[in-house]
Amino acid sequence: MTDAFIAFVRHEEELLLLRRSKSDSDSPGLWDGVYGIGDSEEDVLNRVAECTGIPLEDLEYVRAGPALGIDIGGRLQDIAPCLVVSTSKEVTPSGRYTESTWVDPGNIGWEDREANKPRWCVFSDIDMENSEKLFRDMYGSVGAYLFIVKTAIGSEKRVADEMQARLMGSGSLSAILDEVYGILHPTGMRGYVMVESSALHHVEKLIGRSGGRDPKARRGLNQTPLKNAKTVLPGEAPLADILPYLEPKAVTSGIEVGCIVEIVTGAFKGEKARVTSVAETKEEVSMELYEQPIPMTLKMRGDHVRVVERVE
Repeated sequence: MTDAFIAFVRHEEELLLLRRSKSDSDSPGLWDGVYGIGDSEEDVLNRVAECTGIPLEDLEYVRAGPALGIDIGGRLQDIAPCLVVSTSKEVTPSGRYTESTWVDPGNIGWEDREANKPRWCVFSDIDMENSEKLFRDMYGSVGAYLFIVKTAIGSEKRVADEMQARLMGSGSLSAILDEVYGILHPTGMRGYVMVESSALHHVEKLIGRSGGRDPKARRGLNQTPLKNAKTVLPGEAPLADILPYLEPKAVTSGIEVGCIVEIVTGAFKGEKARVTSVAETKEEVSMELYEQPIPMTLKMRGDHVRVVERVE
């Protein structure tokens, strides 16, 4: 580890940002991780505890990333990013920091992404190309972001399987195996595959579309585009937008008494029925076939029917 570091503190799905005082000599009023000087894990944890008020017993050092040489005030300084996990969310800023907030990692650098209101972070005012991305890139080297790959409808599982096969093969893509942490296709999300990775360019390389959708940007790159994987949506996906799709739901979720459903399997496949009761604990629905000459009542699993008309 180099002498200077920035510690990124995580609590569950959120990341801690601290705001420097307006009288700070380096970056007044800008948002930061925990900046410090030290060359050991103990130094990092002590500095985090000092600046945040979080007790040492609630902090765990996870890992450090490669140091970056950054020109700060005309002098080049090597700064290493570190990841620290906290079991506590109670923060009392001190020292050079006056405010704190917990944010979704996908929203680093934004006050309100939908309203296009930026939250400027440390390094964003440095006179260098893409300096506003530097803080997010440093976090990515020790943490991870979720990226969304747009696919052809119905090809999600094949695309996800092919991504995994490319990573596990012996080709050049095996070099980014340690930079891609997970590939997932939520069943309720059609046309998209989730990829957890440290940076966007690793995901673009994985699907053979480095440089984005512009063919000129990809000219001269030796890559094979992954069939049915169209592009990587720009920006890091906020976890708050994705987590609802990852939570397991009962197979009866969304089915209510009075709904019209269609049976999708078994001897009555294709028949329509009206739901008369829902047993969520057993994940069963009771329904009445109303298009039959003689009304019939059936009990079936919630995933054996699909709702075609909802009750008003």
